Amino acid sequence: MEQKETMLVDVSKGLEEMEGAHRATGISSSNRTGGLAGLSAVPDSEVPEKAVRRRFTAEYKRRILREAEACKEQGQVGALLRREGLYSSNLITWQRQAERGTLDALSPKKRGPKEKKPDPSLRRIAELEKVNQKLEHKLRQAELIIAAQKKIAEIFQMSPDPKDETNS
Repeated sequence: MEQKETMLVDVSKGLEEMEGAHRATGISSSNRTGGLAGLSAVPDSEVPEKAVRRRFTAEYKRRILREAEACKEQGQVGALLRREGLYSSNLITWQRQAERGTLDALSPKKRGPKEKKPDPSLRRIAELEKVNQKLEHKLRQAELIIAAQKKIAEIFQMSPDPKDETNS
């Protein structure tokens, strides 16, 4: 029993030493210390079934852009991005959207393929192609039948003209 308590104390000391690494996750050092209670405050390491994509409002994007423009000293923009949990690519994308000058450019876009309106001429073309295929199939069948009839006539050595048979 005494060995387990010393192990818990050692683990909590190790967690206190890693305080800087956990600051971005929102876990305070007071939650992580204190023996057994500190160990239960560690976030669950299970990965959720489906990740939830973050969506940013236009107002949030404008606020971050204003704050980024106000950053004059070196490292302030990086601190802002770390504080908000953003990537520099987010900031660059939002700046480009703002340069385009439309308010809609800052609003989130609907993901996935764009909805296509069916073109009536395309539907008509598809119908005609289907009819054309059927007619080509019938033509091939007719050609095969004619070729078969010619071969049968050759086999029986019949002349194609019935008048020739009576004169022979």
